[in-house]
Amino acid sequence: MIGAIIGDVIGSAYEWNNVKTKDFPFFGHNTDYTDDTVMTIAVADKILNNKCYLDVFKEYGRAYPYPGYGGLFFQWLMSDDNKPYNSFGNGSAMRVSPIGFAFDTPEMVLEEAKKSAEVTHNHPEGIKGAQAVAYAIFLARKGNSKIVIRDTIEKTFGYDLHWTTEEIRPRYQFDPSCQGTVPEAIIAFLESTCFEDAIRNAVSLGGDSDTLACIAGGIAQAFYKKIPDELIDSAFKYLPEEFITVINKFNRTYSIK
Repeated sequence: MIGAIIGDVIGSAYEWNNVKTKDFPFFGHNTDYTDDTVMTIAVADKILNNKCYLDVFKEYGRAYPYPGYGGLFFQWLMSDDNKPYNSFGNGSAMRVSPIGFAFDTPEMVLEEAKKSAEVTHNHPEGIKGAQAVAYAIFLARKGNSKIVIRDTIEKTFGYDLHWTTEEIRPRYQFDPSCQGTVPEAIIAFLESTCFEDAIRNAVSLGGDSDTLACIAGGIAQAFYKKIPDELIDSAFKYLPEEFITVINKFNRTYSIK
């Protein structure tokens, strides 16, 4: 999941200051972690400690209340009403990467991704987005080729992944929905040559840059296996110690290098 978190941290500076180029600095002014990282850590904590999704989302969200949550999620977070709100926003997809690393069959991955989404994002597109990202990570982790990953995700979820980043970039605008984020993020990974290139592809599309890079980064970590140490070290400088503790425990538990 560290790949997803690195993507979030790098993309954070460009969410409201889009770049339409792959030539940009990774860390600098306005760089920070966002809600993508907070909720990713919450999912990892849930898996590690057999907690309840509702409880960990509210626990972490209330402990870190201002990293940029969407309006409806923030209302849910601070409310005593625990019912899901039929969202198809990309929040379900940005937080799901630990599931793709932790579970060992497609059925388990898809079921757990559904559980993680429907606490808040119980719209079919919200569930579908989370499942697609988790399944892509699982497929990449298991050593499948990009062609197999693309074809499996297209067949299973109906996304069109035959666009290119060059075709997407000129027309792409901010879209916080799963259906307007997940396919583009997967394509950013599919076109990449390494982990760093996946992040550059995702951010260069514009739009919801931190979430695009978060999703692409999670899949890229699973596929390329190795992330440059300097990227990990630089991203960790922005994270609370509590987050780093969860990441390290997760990596040890699931033998992630």
